[in-house]
Amino acid sequence: MTIPTALRVPFMYVEFDPSRAFQGPSVLQYKGLLIGQCTSSGTKYNVSAAAVGPFLIRSADQAALYFGKGSQIHRMAIFWFQNDRVTPLYAIALNDSASGVPAVGSFAFSGTATAAGEVSAYIDGERISIGVAVGDTAATVATAMVAAMSDSLPVSGVVATATVNLTAKNDGTPGNDIDLRLNYQDGEELPAGITCVVTAMSIGASDIDIADAIDLLADEWYNIIVAPYTDATNLTLIEAELASRFGYMRMIDGLYICSRRGTLSSLSSFGNGRNSPHISCMENGGVTGVGSPTWSCEVAAAYAAQVSKEGQADPARPFQRLQMVGVLPPAVTERFTLEDRNVLLFDGIATCLTDAGGKVRIERAITMYQTNDAGAADIAYLDVNTLLTLMYLRYDFRNRILTKYSRAKLADDTDINFGPNQQIITPKIGKAEAIAIFRSWQELGLVENIDQFTNDLICYRPDSDPNRLDWVLPPDLINQFRVGAATIQFLLQSP
Repeated sequence: MTIPTALRVPFMYVEFDPSRAFQGPSVLQYKGLLIGQCTSSGTKYNVSAAAVGPFLIRSADQAALYFGKGSQIHRMAIFWFQNDRVTPLYAIALNDSASGVPAVGSFAFSGTATAAGEVSAYIDGERISIGVAVGDTAATVATAMVAAMSDSLPVSGVVATATVNLTAKNDGTPGNDIDLRLNYQDGEELPAGITCVVTAMSIGASDIDIADAIDLLADEWYNIIVAPYTDATNLTLIEAELASRFGYMRMIDGLYICSRRGTLSSLSSFGNGRNSPHISCMENGGVTGVGSPTWSCEVAAAYAAQVSKEGQADPARPFQRLQMVGVLPPAVTERFTLEDRNVLLFDGIATCLTDAGGKVRIERAITMYQTNDAGAADIAYLDVNTLLTLMYLRYDFRNRILTKYSRAKLADDTDINFGPNQQIITPKIGKAEAIAIFRSWQELGLVENIDQFTNDLICYRPDSDPNRLDWVLPPDLINQFRVGAATIQFLLQSP
């Protein structure tokens, strides 16, 4: 009670105490963040600033308006909103580097059509259909292709005679990953008389520095962060920032999600070159390294959106079998085998698979954490679920203690003769509160083994500070059913 005793004016004074109004578990609403490059056509483009934002975006169309059609942020937003329309999503836009080089590629047509048909060209997994009549020349087909290209594609196209030359709208190495191909679907083929040579996107160089975006984060809490960058420089920067956020001084932990294209060997090498519990990299690879027609940063956005949507609903429930909506499957001959994917899961790379219906689904969401500080193999932070569960447990414990005891006094367990309406906490009360909180976690299916928790729980006042209460919380995190193993001991004839 805060009504003072030194009141002599006659009246009936009534106050409200909200500390016990809500005694259940806290609700942790995630915030997602896209970091990527914009184009000068976006309304938020600022030529004088290396980075701008963060801006709340509620649709892919809004991302296109703010950051330019076909920009990295626009493309990632398309895939995020296909998978999650619930989580508030923000974006920080970076300008292209002054020394950046955009990736380029081409479709070089030749010949004259001797039969009517259709050219099915794919840019970033999006089909561009060009109707061809008898007698149409290669130059006619090339011109028609550019006319049919959407301005939302991550490349711009121009015709040079019979060749469609493509240039990424943003510079840097991510543009090298934009897929170009012909005849992706069964039954598609070039009309008779027309041939085409596809030159893959390449020469993109000089990646932007993500440090400018990190500066804009300040101390805002973003639970899931997505960006196109998997180069060592930028990953080191984001690892350091997220490690700082994970610590007890800031407690605004988050997960950086990316994706990378490559062969089994190159992805394995990449994964073994990192060791962070704060990064999850989804493979976008294949036997020859081609992988999915979908751009890797779009794969990352789809993966991140599913993790965000499902993780805040239940951080301990595994993400396996969730569809990454919009992501196209690799060709059948390009897909990694079970043995290949198992290698990646031991090398810090999250995996996906394609079901019988051609839908690409998360197989196992893991972080890039592999060894502890001593270099020993360690599974403490292997699974993304572990990080998200710990994120919630810390938030909920802190929130509930601060709600109930934000202005409490601290006493020893031996001092029990306090008057009514005193907000006082003791080690014994602190321990009881921790057990009550654990029970609510258990009801949510986040932890198990309350007897072990109760026995190992410690709550005490350290001798060095009479105003401090310390807890040592030993929750046994719930696990995920990932692997089932059975032996069928069959008989040919019953005894």
